[in-house]
Formats: sequence, C-alpha cells, structure tokens
Amino acid sequence: MAPALRMAISMLVLMTVLLGIGYPLLITGIAQLVFPDQANGSLIRQGDTVIGSSLIGQYFSKPEYFHPRPSAAHAVGAGPGYDPLNSGGTNLAPSSQRLVDAVTAAVQANQPDNPGTPVPGDLVTASASGLDPDISPAAAEFQISRVAKARGLPEDMVRELVKKATKGRTLALFGEPRVNVLKLNMLLDSSSAK
Repeated sequence: MAPALRMAISMLVLMTVLLGIGYPLLITGIAQLVFPDQANGSLIRQGDTVIGSSLIGQYFSKPEYFHPRPSAAHAVGAGPGYDPLNSGGTNLAPSSQRLVDAVTAAVQANQPDNPGTPVPGDLVTASASGLDPDISPAAAEFQISRVAKARGLPEDMVRELVKKATKGRTLALFGEPRVNVLKLNMLLDSSSAK
C-alpha cells in the first residue's frame, strides 16, 4: 500500500506543479508576447491615468458626448449600469411589457436628438453582456447633430471624427462595423481642445 500511496502523492505534486503553475505561466507568457494589449485588459490611458478599457462600456450622459448602448449590468439602485460584476442582458422576451416600456422610454429620450428620424436599435436595447463598448455607425451618426450643437462645432467636423473612429469588420469578414464610444469621446475631447 505504501508504494501506491507514494506514487499517488508524487503524481499529485507533479501534476499540481505542471498544470497548476507551469501551464498557466506558459500561457500567460505567450499571451503577453503575442497579444499584450488584450492580455492586460485593453486599458485606455490618458497620461498615467487609466480612464477605461476598450472592451467595457462606460456611461456618458452629457449632451456633448456620444452616448453608449443602454446597459442591463447594474447593481440594485446603482444607476445606469456598466457594472462588470453584474454583467448580463435583460433576457426579456419581445412580448415582455417591461421590455416594451424600456424601449419606448429610450426612444422618447433619444428622439429629440433627431426629430422624425428612427432611433437606431442599439441606442434603445442593451447588448447581451450589458457592457458593450461599441455602437453602430448609424447610432453615432444619429447623435452627431446633438454633439456638434452642444460643443459648438460644425457637424461635418464631428462626422469626420466618427468616420475616423469607425472600425470595419474583423479581417474584413467577421462582425459589423462599429464605433468605440470611449475612444470616440476621447478623440472628440482632443479635437475640441485644439
């Protein structure tokens, strides 16, 4: 029995070192070499200060900023959402009165930006995670007049910034064109400061 027990303990220690320490260190090292930005959270800095991540949405409510998608990720009573500890969609069915009421309220809140123009769907519905950092180019376009007016800038200048911040499909095949709201707002701030 003793040799079998010794063998079992030896295998436990070996596998713990190999798979519990060695493998994670190897994968972390490869990630740091091949994808350093993603491995470190895709953090966005302004000087030495981290102001966000390009992977997690942030709430902007002032009229001089582009607004993100609504978020379903919020702690109880914690406001507009974007709490990564509570990520998740609403999971409401299209027949849910709560969903209908939320979308109707969001449409009414966004409609003054462009009276008579249909509000893009991503400005009135939360993403599956509730933390989506991106909006569609149509959602950015919908907000241009409000942002330009609030900042006292020509709409064409703001439109050019939206075009500059728009990312195409990944590898020209996957996903849809998108605009990262935080990056666009930072670009807007730096252009307004000039």
